[in-house]
Amino acid sequence: MNTRPTTATGLAARRTALRMLDACLRTGQPLDQAASAMAKGLEPSDRALAIAIAQEVLRWLPDLDLLIDSQTRLPLAEDAKARMVLRMALAQMLRLGTPPHAAIATALPLLDKGPRRLVHGVLGSLWRLQPKLADAPSLTHPVADRWTAAWGAEVVEAARTALAEPPPLDLTLADPAQTTKWTEELEGISLAPGHVRLSRGSAIEMLPGFADGDWWVQDLAASLPARLLGQGNGRSVADLCAAPGGKTMQLASQGWDVTALDKSSKRMERLSANLERTGLTAKSSINDVLNWQPEAPFDAVLLDAPCSATGTFRRHPDVLHRIGPKQIAELVELQAAMLDKAAEMVKPGGVLIYATCSLEPEEGEQQADAFLSRYGEFTKAAIDPKLLPESISPKDGYVRTLPGMLADKGGLDGFFIACLQRKD
Repeated sequence: MNTRPTTATGLAARRTALRMLDACLRTGQPLDQAASAMAKGLEPSDRALAIAIAQEVLRWLPDLDLLIDSQTRLPLAEDAKARMVLRMALAQMLRLGTPPHAAIATALPLLDKGPRRLVHGVLGSLWRLQPKLADAPSLTHPVADRWTAAWGAEVVEAARTALAEPPPLDLTLADPAQTTKWTEELEGISLAPGHVRLSRGSAIEMLPGFADGDWWVQDLAASLPARLLGQGNGRSVADLCAAPGGKTMQLASQGWDVTALDKSSKRMERLSANLERTGLTAKSSINDVLNWQPEAPFDAVLLDAPCSATGTFRRHPDVLHRIGPKQIAELVELQAAMLDKAAEMVKPGGVLIYATCSLEPEEGEQQADAFLSRYGEFTKAAIDPKLLPESISPKDGYVRTLPGMLADKGGLDGFFIACLQRKD
């Protein structure tokens, strides 16, 4: 077997992937943050490879571990470097189409001499056995128990299927009247007015309409909260936790007078760049929701609150391994405080939209119910089903998207939305 570890190419990408996975699984850092910090100096192709390796490890981690454990006399420690390198090599061999000799050659230099022999032996044994992965990853993490209790086994099985591949690319159009034009020109499909879905792998900046600001990338589920507010006709709205700006641009394109708020100056720079590219306008403020005092209340407030983001597991599989009851409880407390603050900003007769990209009921239905029990002056607002994509409908006054919905058309993220109206 010719592994030639000292001359193998692509080592920079593998070293970066190893560091990213360590940061994610050992310290709980989101993979996106780890990639921004650790992969920024790489060539674009190496950066893409490092991220792809890390994501595939996180998608298939229980299944990769079963293969590893089948070839070791004693179980490797969960956080052992040798286990992580084995996971990476197998993810490349079984998911990314990397030739086994190349996966092994780039794995061995990541280790000291002793673990290197172990890894070489395990990979050699598995290579000879030619293992295969199932059609969908195992969802044996503690999250599976939570979701089974909340949504049932059918939804968990749908989540497994959805986890197997990254999601398609969703675009929100600045002008919904141009839906047919852009669907045809970009060779996509549309699931709602102002929406186009493309197959993944498209080079976004090179697509027609990007430079002219005719559309922006935004998962279909993430576009629903602003859709529910309809046309603004010059009325005022506060978009809290607004960056990087998808909902701000939606609201501006719907004719709202938008004030966008976010406490991250770096993320607000992205929002400003997005507004400039699209030619849309909004007032912006770099502030923490909990400390901000607007000059006057708003006709509408949209709070897309910080959350566990477990509904985005298709594109962010790290949430399946980083998020547990402790993190959820902390976020629930923060969301409640933000909702209390947001309630003060709504005019009598105005609307408060509360949304999270979470599949945890504590951050969705239970949070909204608790808010309504605290604030008798708010009630569930009527939701027009015509504002939602076909096959998605309100239930008990809320909108909830789950794994399995629109599966035959590429699926969508898990999301929760409450539309709450302040009494006159």
